[in-house]
Amino acid sequence: MADGLESESRKLLGRLRDTMAEDAAGQARLDKITHLTADSMGTEVCSIYLFRDEETLELCATEGLKKEAVHQTRMRLGEGLVGRVARTGKVVNTADAPSARGFRYMPETGEEIYSSFLGVPIQRLGEKLGVLVVQTKVKREFTSDEVYALEVVAMVLAEMTELGAFVGEGAALTARHTQPAMLRGGTGQEGTAEGHIWLHEPRVVVTNLVADDPVRELERLGAAIERLRVGVDEMLAGASADAEQLEVLEAYRMFANSKGWRRRMEEDIARGLSAEAAVEKEQSQARARMAQVSDNYLRERLHDLDDLSNRLLRILTGQGSETGATLPADPILVARNIGPGELLDYGRQLRGIILEEGSVGSHAAIVARALAIPLVINVARITTEALNGDHVIVDGDQGVVHLRPDDTIVSAFRDKIAMQAQAQERYASIRGKPAITTCGKRVELHMNAGLLADLPSLTNSGAEGVGLFRTELQFLVRNKMPRRTELVAVYKRVLAAAGERPVVFRTLDIGSDKVLPYMKPTDEPNPALGWRAIRVGLDRPGVMRMQLQALLRATEGRPLTLMFPFVAQYDEFRAARAEVDKAVAIERKLGHVVPEKITVGTMLETPSLAYASKKFFEDVEFISIGGNDLKQFFFAADRENERVRRRYDTLNVSFLTFLEEIVKRCESTGTPLSFCGEDAGRPIEAVCLAAIGLRRLSMRPASIGPVKSLLMRTNLDALYQVICDARERGDQSVREHVMEFMRWQG
Repeated sequence: MADGLESESRKLLGRLRDTMAEDAAGQARLDKITHLTADSMGTEVCSIYLFRDEETLELCATEGLKKEAVHQTRMRLGEGLVGRVARTGKVVNTADAPSARGFRYMPETGEEIYSSFLGVPIQRLGEKLGVLVVQTKVKREFTSDEVYALEVVAMVLAEMTELGAFVGEGAALTARHTQPAMLRGGTGQEGTAEGHIWLHEPRVVVTNLVADDPVRELERLGAAIERLRVGVDEMLAGASADAEQLEVLEAYRMFANSKGWRRRMEEDIARGLSAEAAVEKEQSQARARMAQVSDNYLRERLHDLDDLSNRLLRILTGQGSETGATLPADPILVARNIGPGELLDYGRQLRGIILEEGSVGSHAAIVARALAIPLVINVARITTEALNGDHVIVDGDQGVVHLRPDDTIVSAFRDKIAMQAQAQERYASIRGKPAITTCGKRVELHMNAGLLADLPSLTNSGAEGVGLFRTELQFLVRNKMPRRTELVAVYKRVLAAAGERPVVFRTLDIGSDKVLPYMKPTDEPNPALGWRAIRVGLDRPGVMRMQLQALLRATEGRPLTLMFPFVAQYDEFRAARAEVDKAVAIERKLGHVVPEKITVGTMLETPSLAYASKKFFEDVEFISIGGNDLKQFFFAADRENERVRRRYDTLNVSFLTFLEEIVKRCESTGTPLSFCGEDAGRPIEAVCLAAIGLRRLSMRPASIGPVKSLLMRTNLDALYQVICDARERGDQSVREHVMEFMRWQG
């Protein structure tokens, strides 16, 4: 790079820094920046467009266009060349703007006399803030050095926007992180909560963007990269032999030693940026590339680079995770993503959780459901939009986050939360009563659990037992395989806490979206249909045998009930049942006490098992329908895919008819049957399941009260007739008619 270009760039950045330091209003600063940039680059026009809302850009300052167009000219995202830059996040560089694809003529600006156009996005860490444009009368394409220089100015603008340097009148110049925002995501765990933001990983704030001594900044960058390399090498040396963890750390090492990554940051420093600003500029570009890459492997590698940049920034700034902020009394956790162990460290003190990524089957979602904490996932921009201490409302029912809500929203949600609290008081009055419908039918209500912390809910919720204890959580929250003695201790405490109430232990359900951190990953195009649950247990029986022995020993002679997950055919159940017999024989041989009675069942999560031979239904001691998986396979709709999973209703006539066939098959062989899944905890769905013959439902503890209350007010015989009538008419779903029946019933 020519010394002259570096010198001119440093001069421009120095002048920009001086402008920022002046005691001036936001508009005056923007006006001066457009003048300085146009003057430095030798262009007749320099304009700054900022977002006034998510879909609209506004001309906020210009040198060369008509001044009366400022704050009057607006365009939609994707409209015109400016809108194209904003939508794509890519540079537009053309010598003949009027002939370029997407050009929009704006007569109020007077730009018709300008031919060349260079527009670069103003963005920070992947968040689009606006567009910076230069134009000239002469037809010419701008050089790569000119593009680079404008990108550096745009980066400074983004940082100063974040720091509030351009606050003024109008929506486009509103101070960031102060306005109410409604952000949409997906439901990870239902429920509503109000509280204040606690950032799991506080953002690094870069305040010194411009540096006068590039040699000193290069030395700082070099020293920080060396510390980063040493840190990565130490992590590799201390890592387990797990292939996935080693792959991530090797990617870290590759980037930490990347000459191209370092060279780009050194070039930014030579242009006049500080070491921190150079790192963040590179990080922002990686985030922008990440948003445009569909290949999962490449996205993961860009993720690695993003994480590594954060580490480098923390070294340079000295800003660690300890910022001096104190956890609020009503914390709502915000993170890009979070592991189950970290989430358990926070425990029940959290009021709610908001994740920028995540899925309904992720480890974090499993723990959130176990702790009954409202969770919203896939909330774009939350980690950049939220600040520690911001007031927030989490609506896990709708998958919506209200950040810095106005009084109207707060009032409405407080009314909703108050009504829920009143309902819980009402449910408390029926806690000890059985769920008997108005037509005299008895429905057993059990709870799902996965943590020892869940067990107090047995008494508090009025559950009649634990219909599903997820044993995988004890495996997921560790960095290595738990020892048998550790599992024995956990299972003993579960049984002790349950007392006389029954507990159904589901054996290890791993694979698909529940991959152990120390488990060798498998390259599968569709993990939900792949090597998971009982398939893993039968192919790698060592872990299954260890877990079965732990369960047998934990009972200390008392009865044991266990079931196997994801059984698709009779032979799989027979093979798994044989493993139980082997484990019992080994325990007897070792002189250990074995349970006085062992009841072995299976989950029915695949349509194939519903059509197994009659001998299977006679052989299995009970069946629990796993509604979440069964529904996704029945409708061929991935429950991790927000585009399709909500299209298919549990109260669809075909699905209810299928469930009723399972009920009848079990009735014909006298096989006990239950339903376990999210739908069991939804009152309308629950009464419909009971109406078609399911007499045992297992759900999260908080759902037992609402479900019991509705069951005790419902005539299942009359409701079943409503379902049959809808089926006769050829309706696709019974929901509308069931809701009408419920309103009529009162």
